[in-house]
Amino acid sequence: MPQLPAQTNAAPKGLHYWLGVGERHHLQFLVATFLGWLVVWGASWVLPARYTSSTLILVEQSTMPKNYVVPNVNDDLQQRLQSMTEQILSRSRLLAVINEMKLYVKDQSRLSPDDEVATMRKDIKIDLVKGTNDRISAFTVSYSAADPTVAQEVTNKLTTLFINENLEVRQEASEGTTKFLESQLQTVRQSLEAQEEKIRGFKGQHIGALPAQLESNLQILNGLQSQLQSQEDALNNAKQQRVYLETLVNQYHTLQGSSKGPDGTRVTVASVEQELDKLRRQLVDLSSSYNDQYPEIRILKDKIAATERLRQQLLTNQKASAETNVESSEPANSVPEAMSAGELSLLPQLRSQLRANQTEIKNREQNIATLRGQIDSYRGRLNEEPLREQELADLTRGYDQSKASYDDLLKKKNESAMATSMELLQQGERFRVLDPPSLPVKPSFPNRFKFCGLGLLLGIGLGLAVVLALEGMDDRIYDEADFKRLLPVPVVSEIPVIPGPKAGKSERRRLWLGIATAAVILVAILSGSAFTYWKG
Repeated sequence: MPQLPAQTNAAPKGLHYWLGVGERHHLQFLVATFLGWLVVWGASWVLPARYTSSTLILVEQSTMPKNYVVPNVNDDLQQRLQSMTEQILSRSRLLAVINEMKLYVKDQSRLSPDDEVATMRKDIKIDLVKGTNDRISAFTVSYSAADPTVAQEVTNKLTTLFINENLEVRQEASEGTTKFLESQLQTVRQSLEAQEEKIRGFKGQHIGALPAQLESNLQILNGLQSQLQSQEDALNNAKQQRVYLETLVNQYHTLQGSSKGPDGTRVTVASVEQELDKLRRQLVDLSSSYNDQYPEIRILKDKIAATERLRQQLLTNQKASAETNVESSEPANSVPEAMSAGELSLLPQLRSQLRANQTEIKNREQNIATLRGQIDSYRGRLNEEPLREQELADLTRGYDQSKASYDDLLKKKNESAMATSMELLQQGERFRVLDPPSLPVKPSFPNRFKFCGLGLLLGIGLGLAVVLALEGMDDRIYDEADFKRLLPVPVVSEIPVIPGPKAGKSERRRLWLGIATAAVILVAILSGSAFTYWKG
């Protein structure tokens, strides 16, 4: 028999070809698909189940408006949550939870404490829930374990740790802020007290020469100058009175020795009255400009009183002389050559007034010297005022800055203390359990229903691979077109296939076997899927 030539160019496979492949290998496809599904589905029941319990923790904002109490804790919740998570998932914390709740007891023989901590960290999952403006509004805490009750208890423990840790972190941060402000306030207070002491010492050293006392110094200086003017006027009047009293004393001495006055004229009642009229005119002139308390007015009044007494004494002496010397040829208004006892009694009064006048002049001169010294002192203070003002400004500038810093720190410290009280009363931002830790009914791993679908897909892929492999290894020709391409000459006629009785039965039996196999596999897969849905 001649050898057929090898097929060089394979024609594209049509639908008829693939239907033939399915007809020839449908049993292998069904069996491979079922086996693939069965392996994956069975593995989902063999793998150890893990149950996950989760809780939703709501982040509640402060119940106190920020306009009343300003929080002194960092508002970055994500950063604070990250810090709290690192603290809660630290080795010491997790080991305490593991030992308290006796986790991983079955694996203690092969797991070290570090391995147990690493395993627990893998079993814990924390997810953030963000709301509007990308702000964290809540977060979930989950824990996976082989026992659903253990998963719930550990989740509840982790929830308590997060709530307590948040309270402790906020309270510690708030108290730390308050203590820091108190320490800064104490430092600024000490600096402020030192500057106050400097200013107090400066003011004590320059009492009366401070800028704030400028107006009072000017008023005092004006008052001292007025007093000086009054004292000088009073001194001049006292000196004039001294001259007048000395004149009267000299007149009395003259009367005692002769009837001539100090200017060589005779002292008569007329001359005394003339002097008295002169003094009264001066008094009228001064009274039109000054009051009765004016020093010169008082001096004139004293002079007038003394002159009136002198006139009265002269009249008395003249009358007495007229009675004793009726036959005398002296005029009635002249003074006798010798003084009487009444005239001699007036002389000590004049001398006493003269001594008092001398004492007054001495006191006036002392007062004037004192006033001039005080005036010079206040003038010196006024001259030093610009220098003292500059020195005080240099001291006050640093004091004002420290005072402003102190007031600002005091305000912040009081606000921080109020915020700390709010945190201690748990009125600030806090965590609240919105959904308590759930008791899982179905395992989170493996997800048997997903494994069932994945097994079906894997089985189908395995069945296709088996069919393609079997078809690739089969070198028989089942297609008429392929056979014609192999012949070197064209086909003239065809002899149809005449099936025998046994061939027909074999085909029917093969068909029913395929249908039965497909039905059994379908029922098995559907039953396994339903069982998985209800039990998985």
